[in-house]
Amino acid sequence: MDKNSSADMNADGTKRSLTNRHVQMIALGGTIGTGLFLGASTTISKTGPSVIFIYMVIGLFFFLLMRAIGEMLYKDPSQHTFIAFISRYLGDKTGYFAGWTYWGGLIFMVMTELTAVASYVQYWFPHLPAWIIQVTLLVVLTSVNLIAVRLFGEAEFWFAMIKIVAILAMIVTGIIMVFSSFKTPTGHVAISNITNNFSMFPKGFKSFLTALPMVFYAFTGMEFVGITTAETKNPHKVLPKAINSTIIRIVIFYIGALLVIMAIYPWQNINTSQSPFVQVFSMIGIKFAASLINFVVLTAAASSINSFIYSAGRHLYQLSTESDTHIMNQFQNISSRKVPARCILFSAALMLIAPLVSLFSSITTLFQLISSTTSDLYLIVYALTVLAHYKYRKSADFDPDGFIAPFYKVVDPLLIVFFAIIYGCLFINGSAISATLGILWCVGFGFASSREKSTQELPSDVSGR
Repeated sequence: MDKNSSADMNADGTKRSLTNRHVQMIALGGTIGTGLFLGASTTISKTGPSVIFIYMVIGLFFFLLMRAIGEMLYKDPSQHTFIAFISRYLGDKTGYFAGWTYWGGLIFMVMTELTAVASYVQYWFPHLPAWIIQVTLLVVLTSVNLIAVRLFGEAEFWFAMIKIVAILAMIVTGIIMVFSSFKTPTGHVAISNITNNFSMFPKGFKSFLTALPMVFYAFTGMEFVGITTAETKNPHKVLPKAINSTIIRIVIFYIGALLVIMAIYPWQNINTSQSPFVQVFSMIGIKFAASLINFVVLTAAASSINSFIYSAGRHLYQLSTESDTHIMNQFQNISSRKVPARCILFSAALMLIAPLVSLFSSITTLFQLISSTTSDLYLIVYALTVLAHYKYRKSADFDPDGFIAPFYKVVDPLLIVFFAIIYGCLFINGSAISATLGILWCVGFGFASSREKSTQELPSDVSGR
């Protein structure tokens, strides 16, 4: 093995195959989800133009979260997940709780996305059974993850490219319509559609609050770029660049798209039952607009599933390295393809529950409730991650020459308050049951984790620096 290839190998047998091109597009793809393509109409209808303010504030907090995660991963880029730092700085029991909670959330999020993918495909093939669609896609994307991490990176590159092209096309179209004062069924395209009679809470403060969790979940998954660090070439150069460009991506792809949508349509006239992208492209005469956006959303969902499979495999692998049980030790194996194949396969096997659910409609409601609960628990894991960062900054491990997160003494407490506010808003936006179940999970599984004997104490700093 030559010097370069040796440098690209990790001590655990995984390989640093992801390039800057892959990571930058994974960062883009992680920022842009189906929430923008499908959910923007609903959030706009709840808040009007003030939705821009919501996206800006929540986007800023996510950026600050990414800076905290990025600082710890910069210090120790050998870690496959940020959960490792929760174990290191908050204790192995807390890491056990966070790791299994986050991994379970990934499994259910894949199952939710698989359910959505089936409906997207059935748009063109209404008689094709949902379970066949779901199993086929899961097998294909699991295979992508098993073959090589570089293939995963290539898949994410092109998935992200499709989303980016669609958004940029819509933004450019909107700008042209503004400058030409394009006539619409509701008037003319103009910036005044955004500014006229502006009100911060046009449908009341409660409606404004209910939109907060919706926008928050549009950003979830942004942290996936950090999970690629251990398999990225030259992470000390690539990781800061990917994280620092987060703000630019939010401004262009979220704020830019929303401003264009509301300039084209007075926000009171937006059809909440249809994607705003479909409405815009249909208006300029693209007859296949619905099919086009359905394809884009399909690829966005496939991208999410691909990333979730990747992330679930690495999180299960991380959990196995922090356990001293015989069963979990079996998951520490790295395949000849330099990936944690057993962890990927086991995670994917559990994801097959989604096709089973599609065969039994009687349990669909229960499945949706569990999925909502697990996604709510992401807020708890994020808060624990911030606490771990705070402890890191006060520890002997702190690297003053690293990728420093700014003003941590103020920012970290603000992040935790922010997560608490978002969780509180769940109780007024129709998610009270899942939010309550999330609290019960924290109490029940938190107690069980505190008594867990299978975890092993980790050294304070295993970075070797």
